[in-house]
Amino acid sequence: MVKVLSHLDDQGKARMVDVSGKVQTSREAIASCVVKMGEDAFSALLDKSVPKGDVFSTARIAGILAAKRVDELVPLCHPLPLNFVGIDFDLIPEERAVKITATARTTAKTGVEMEAMTAATVAALTVYDMLKALEKGIVITNIQLEYKSGGKSGTWKKEA
Repeated sequence: MVKVLSHLDDQGKARMVDVSGKVQTSREAIASCVVKMGEDAFSALLDKSVPKGDVFSTARIAGILAAKRVDELVPLCHPLPLNFVGIDFDLIPEERAVKITATARTTAKTGVEMEAMTAATVAALTVYDMLKALEKGIVITNIQLEYKSGGKSGTWKKEA
């Protein structure tokens, strides 16, 4: 079965998808990424001695704000009324890393995958910004959708 790309018109030109005929449903998306760093940056993160201040609170706010502005950042995204955006941080000491998980929810005619992925990514960029004075070699990796629900395509979950 050949999938049709909904963001392309008959001539293959980019277009915004017309969602006016779609039904509003509850939708949720969860995305994640990992921020890996060296020992000095990770230690400062653990003992809360980062010169710029509270890394996780700042990154959480940045991720939430980014989710609210996806339609301004990604050209063909629709503006969505977000009901919830949450950002969680899980330390992975053996890898000197932080896993960032972003959850976005709405009741709308289109999904919130881009909002969740943007929230996770901007939160990660903020972690980098807060720690870059301690280390330049921080790596942001594995930006991915973990889960989505709602809409015509229903529920999807990343395979383990």
